[in-house]
Amino acid sequence: MRNIVFESELNREQLAAVTAPDGAVLVIAAAGTGKTRTLVYRVAYLVEKGIDSQRLLLLTFTNRAAAEMLERAQGLVGESVSGIWGGTFHHMANRILRRHGDLLGYGSDYTILDQDDSKRLMRDCARELKLADKHFPKPEVLISLSGLASSMFRKIEDVAKDRFEHTSIDIADIARVHNRYTARKRELNAMDFDDLLSNGLKLFREHSCILERYRDKFQHVLVDEYQDTNYIQAEWVDLIAGPDGNLLVVGDDFQSIYSWRGADFKNIMTFPERYPGARIYKLETNYRSVPEILSCANECIAGNPEQFQKSLHAVRDPYKKPVLVGMRDGNEQAGFVIERAERLRSEGFRMSDIVVLYRSHFQALELQLELARRRIPYVITSGVRFFEQSHIKDVCALPRLFNNPGDELAFKRLLGMWRRVGDRTSENIWNKLGRRCDLRKPATRERLGSLLPAPAQEAWRTVDAIADSFQDDDLFSDPGEIIHRFVKGFYDLYAMEMFDNYNRRMEDIQELINYTVKFENLDAFLNEIALQSNLDAETEPGLGAEGVESIRLSTIHQAKGLEWRAVFLLWLADGLFPVSRALVDGSESEERRLFYVAITRAKDELYLCVPRIRKTRDGGVDLLDPSRFVQEISPELMSSESIHAFS
Repeated sequence: MRNIVFESELNREQLAAVTAPDGAVLVIAAAGTGKTRTLVYRVAYLVEKGIDSQRLLLLTFTNRAAAEMLERAQGLVGESVSGIWGGTFHHMANRILRRHGDLLGYGSDYTILDQDDSKRLMRDCARELKLADKHFPKPEVLISLSGLASSMFRKIEDVAKDRFEHTSIDIADIARVHNRYTARKRELNAMDFDDLLSNGLKLFREHSCILERYRDKFQHVLVDEYQDTNYIQAEWVDLIAGPDGNLLVVGDDFQSIYSWRGADFKNIMTFPERYPGARIYKLETNYRSVPEILSCANECIAGNPEQFQKSLHAVRDPYKKPVLVGMRDGNEQAGFVIERAERLRSEGFRMSDIVVLYRSHFQALELQLELARRRIPYVITSGVRFFEQSHIKDVCALPRLFNNPGDELAFKRLLGMWRRVGDRTSENIWNKLGRRCDLRKPATRERLGSLLPAPAQEAWRTVDAIADSFQDDDLFSDPGEIIHRFVKGFYDLYAMEMFDNYNRRMEDIQELINYTVKFENLDAFLNEIALQSNLDAETEPGLGAEGVESIRLSTIHQAKGLEWRAVFLLWLADGLFPVSRALVDGSESEERRLFYVAITRAKDELYLCVPRIRKTRDGGVDLLDPSRFVQEISPELMSSESIHAFS
């Protein structure tokens, strides 16, 4: 074990937090200020003070984060930290429940259901209640609803109502399946991932003797990324630390961006109220970004009223201002990003030093297409490529079949979305139709309708009506209209029942519909997306391979915690970022925090892209206002460019 000189190895802010006296401590660690370093040195400091590592509890959100911290702490103080209880909330709850789960009626050998096990069990519960043949959410959606209800400590009926209130789905049926699922887990001596947290909390709430045992055991509790805790996690920490315990939490209210998955911003904001004597330390010295980028970050986040006020200070030398770039539309935006990335590469940047960030997945469509056309390798961290996504393939199945009655794959994909039509049924129907299905012919449609099982008839009537209205060949020149009618008549409810991230997928589909306006007919549209998929496939083998330079594309949520030398931020227009619904439901503050997170990913160069026009499905255009977040930044903090076509 080496001798640690804390005063020389930490800056003034970090040293104050690391050597904080016992009691409640809130460390507000702004972006790039050495949060992990501070936590690691706090562990080392406590061990050097003589605290037995077995009496330390370190809670993180990923096993990787816990392993990294413990490895770094071991590098500082050696094997004396080997006994620390470190890991995720789920890991720690499981460890305690294995010892005391019998008090809640579980055997110590209970099974933890993985995602596939949970889906199968939920599906079985729906079938037992005879809900399989009616409009009803898929198991993945039901599990998500159940988990959200658990993490937010809300009734399943209330969570389900938020999602399905304006549909034909019976909320009472969702509650019945949820209750059956809960009972079946009990019968199987099993818990799913969410149960670990809720039962861990229940154990402490109902059995004070167990709670006191662990309060006595853990002399110090440390929590990472505290701004991301949900209701259960925060109360669990409060209980195990106790009102007079030694609790140190590290987080940044400016980076609280996960309310959609249950994180509660109020946990970090009310910490001083729950612990009146808490000491608050702020880490504001940023080691990541140049001062020009930090000036923009400080100014944008100042617009949020409810927060711990702080200002990032740079240690790096001045470099260059972020660039505000005006352009006409998404195509010009894509061209600008590629050309500027190529220029950066000529200046010594690697392509892997560059990231393109966006608020929503569909906002990268034009860029993906242009990268594929130019054979430029790229990696997407926020999902699969646009035209390879299942929901995009789903809504393109009907246009494909209209265009080519012999497209067996499109036929089977279309029928596969309908209830009680599996692979074998669709194969039999395809054969009975003579391995061809021309939906423009009434006789073919009548024959197909007669072969479908009763539960599929409702979906079929939507397709039949679309086909019947498209007798004029001119109507087949509008692929967007076909997709629009299919979504309105069938796929919208199907997606709501099928996908947990329904809103994101419907945004993608709307963007696809808008994209169709550039094509003269259905055939041209289908040819283009097929070619784009194949261009993607041609570049795919090299992506991520050693020696291959690839530009990275990511949603901002996926990029949190990461950094790049150069960042391009797309579609900075009101309604796109911030998204329209945030301006209605009161979540604008979280959108501004998301913008702050995006800016602070950049180390050297930052490009803020502001298109002014967006095409609509009817062939018109929407004139866009620059994002209010951009407008809140003083013009003198940025340099401005307009690419030639927009000038």
